[in-house]
Amino acid sequence: METVLAFLVLVGFLIWFHELGHFLIAKLFGVKVEVFSVGFGPPIFAKRFGETLYQVAAIPLGGYVKLYGEEEKVEDPKAFSSKPNWQKILIAFGGPLFNIVLTIALLTVVFWAGVDVPKYMKEPAVVGYVEENSWAEKVGIKPGDKIVQIGNVRVEKWEDIRKAIIENALDKKKSLVIVVERKGKTLTLTADPPKIETGQESLGINPYIPPVVGRVIREIPGVGPSPAYQVGLKEGDRILKVNGVPVNSWYDAVKLIRESKGSPIKLTLERNGKVIEKEVIPALHPQSKHPVLGIAPYIESVKEAHPLGRSVGLAIERTKELVALTFKVLGGLVTGAISVKTLGGPIAIAQFAGQAAESGLIPYLRSMAFISLQLGIFNLLPLPVLDGGLILLFLIESIRRRPLPDKFKEYWQKVGFALIISLMVFVVINDIIRLITTR
Repeated sequence: METVLAFLVLVGFLIWFHELGHFLIAKLFGVKVEVFSVGFGPPIFAKRFGETLYQVAAIPLGGYVKLYGEEEKVEDPKAFSSKPNWQKILIAFGGPLFNIVLTIALLTVVFWAGVDVPKYMKEPAVVGYVEENSWAEKVGIKPGDKIVQIGNVRVEKWEDIRKAIIENALDKKKSLVIVVERKGKTLTLTADPPKIETGQESLGINPYIPPVVGRVIREIPGVGPSPAYQVGLKEGDRILKVNGVPVNSWYDAVKLIRESKGSPIKLTLERNGKVIEKEVIPALHPQSKHPVLGIAPYIESVKEAHPLGRSVGLAIERTKELVALTFKVLGGLVTGAISVKTLGGPIAIAQFAGQAAESGLIPYLRSMAFISLQLGIFNLLPLPVLDGGLILLFLIESIRRRPLPDKFKEYWQKVGFALIISLMVFVVINDIIRLITTR
């Protein structure tokens, strides 16, 4: 329920702000706005103020402003059709522009208030665990390696890894050079660039995470009370052994628990300086089918906060970086360098929003900033139905110095509608597959 609420608030606010951009710029140029709608479908709330009907519709996956004279040519100074193309372009650009402005404003608040980030993200990228049969294992990366360079991108901290991998994945070079420090020596490894599917974790490298319980999950959806909760595991418990096998990292513990295949296991724990033992029967996760206990690791975090002036500058810089990275990712999707499995739809956004909301207001605002930017950029794509498609039409008409044929515009809109519906179906299916196969 919290996830659904977080999703509705986030999407509703972003759509409202996007449409507000169209609305205000249309008003600036004297265009009559007939309807301002958040959502599609039948209205569940509507109120008229002046010449505009404001409404909230049943399907919160979009929104629109209906402009007088938008669908047919009207000889009226208040009609959209009577305005010059440069004003039409600015009205169409208003929504994405407001999304970008909102991103900067939200990130300013985030940088100013401060946000907790995993401490390891600010530390050198020393590998703690390499997953079996992963890209990293095939490359030859080993636990203890310090990654210092990926391709032409220097890596100083763990937070640099994702950006470096994405940038190099989009490079057309057939091989990728990874420089690591191992036991005082610098080694150069060469491999085919990875195809990005789910981000950093798809590489198969992880930082060192100590085998300390950070959270005990009370209820596992589809299972009931978690095994860890039932046997009394507590936050701060350090896992020393699983079935007598010593554990050095969180990943060691996870691997041994999975290898139990659901059979009873004996945990040797350190709690408040004392060694205790617990016997627990793992539950099979309903989605991944892996044995789980219902525990999450303790990950030390640090809080980053900046003065307001500095926060504005950081917000602008981060927005520019995200815009550039987003277009690189879009290019990678087109060329196949990045898998379409990375595309997420409403379910993925809902999960993202729900997890952020659980973490607190600032992480929630940060997620809102990110999605706002994606919404703005997506709407600028030169596809029919989207703002970018309208801008493209107006630019063509400006070059031609005469309107495009009505039949062409009608066909353009139908093609665009079919494309958007197809994309929505695809990302929802993607979300469902990801949900089923999530570990």
